[in-house]
Amino acid sequence: MKKIRFEDLIIHETQDYIIINKPPYLSTLEDRSSDENVLSMAKKYCATAQVCHRLDKETSGVLVIAKNPEAYQAMSIQFEKRKVKKNYHAVADGLHAFNELVLDFPIVILGNGQARVDFQKGKLATTIITTLAAFKMHTLLDCSPVTGRFHQIRAHLAHQQAPIAGDTQYGGEPFFLSKIKKNYHLKKFTEERPLMQRVSLHAHSIEFSLLNGEKLKVIAPYPKDFDVLLKQLEKYR
Repeated sequence: MKKIRFEDLIIHETQDYIIINKPPYLSTLEDRSSDENVLSMAKKYCATAQVCHRLDKETSGVLVIAKNPEAYQAMSIQFEKRKVKKNYHAVADGLHAFNELVLDFPIVILGNGQARVDFQKGKLATTIITTLAAFKMHTLLDCSPVTGRFHQIRAHLAHQQAPIAGDTQYGGEPFFLSKIKKNYHLKKFTEERPLMQRVSLHAHSIEFSLLNGEKLKVIAPYPKDFDVLLKQLEKYR
């Protein structure tokens, strides 16, 4: 991964918060496999910075960082009271027509670092799903998690037979261009690689209240890999 400048990730900043568009493969907190993470980078930019929530390492998108303890506490209370509105965009395998479908499936965390729907042992988890666009063999979904369980969106979509493309942990299949492009030809002695090398999930927007009570909504543009995937899906629709 090339060197990332924290300043280049910032999409909005106030006197109390920094909102960034986290690139894929950058950990939110400390990660044994890399010295670089959002928290350490943020602290170099603002010594009192604290990350208000987390995104999986592979997941790109909007992430809020508090500049001071008061802002961090205010954000924590909003998350606790479910006052923060988050929307993720996901490319799911298969064709699905969802219109604000409420998935109320309890989730349990397994010992292997995965989650699954479990109606006996799981904790309450709610996600609202809406179809944004349907393609040849895939669907772009808007996913709004009401609760914030571990791998909630991924587990809920898998349970709904709509696993996220590239999410092999939850039954998703790698996305190969040859699946949708007719007469697709590879160069000799080369092997086709998935168009997107990760889970096709992007934290698209977040809405919360500032310390003065004013509402703020921030949208994170798609990163290059997610944008390319959608353009190819549209092209060969």
